[in-house]
Amino acid sequence: ATLLVPATAAVAAPDRTAAAPAATSAAAATPVIVVGGLSGVAIAYEPLAARLRADGYRVFIYQLPGLGLGDIPASARAFAGYVDQVRAATGAARVDLVGHSEGGLVSRYFLKRLGGTGVVGRYVSLGSPQYGTYVANILKFLGLGSCAGIVACQQMSIGSAFLADLNAGDDTPGAVRYTTVRTLQDELVRPVDNALLHDGSTNVLIQSYCPLRVVGHLGLVLDGTTYTVIRGALTDAPVRPNCYAL
Repeated sequence: ATLLVPATAAVAAPDRTAAAPAATSAAAATPVIVVGGLSGVAIAYEPLAARLRADGYRVFIYQLPGLGLGDIPASARAFAGYVDQVRAATGAARVDLVGHSEGGLVSRYFLKRLGGTGVVGRYVSLGSPQYGTYVANILKFLGLGSCAGIVACQQMSIGSAFLADLNAGDDTPGAVRYTTVRTLQDELVRPVDNALLHDGSTNVLIQSYCPLRVVGHLGLVLDGTTYTVIRGALTDAPVRPNCYAL
């Protein structure tokens, strides 16, 4: 099931990051879709959506069908329909995508295999296992080869047929601006460098800029420093994380 959450659906929380200019009017005119991850209910992404609204964005939250347990390409096809809904509702020619965890894979499959590059301006992934995670491999082993029947887990295993197809050729097709964000403390994406992309993507490791910043997998959605990276990516600004942002 999907959840369409317009920017006016909730009261925006105060922006607790350090003082910074609001999003440019051109960027803010582009709707932002926050794409949830495996088992990620829509409400879990409301803090991130509230920050974006406070910066002037029209924000929509997409909860993966079946909480993302099923086939990732099938989730991407459903997501393609959702993007059309958002564009129709807002009149926007393009949208920007912020995908957390599996949401980054669903979004990238949409871009690479379903023609999404024509309707997306910017892509930001937060802790997405672009090249798989051995955590999924361990779960696959413990599930006697089936990840306890969770198809998405099987597909996020390092060496899966799904990832081989997704990562064949150019990682960053089209004119989309690609940014990945990862953290050394990500307990679910191991090795953490499997969360980056090649072929011209801007890849941000939080601790390369803020060595003392501790951010976990879910923390990428809640962390103030990470938000300053997201905001910069959505305005095509240079990477300048605020290490003291709340």
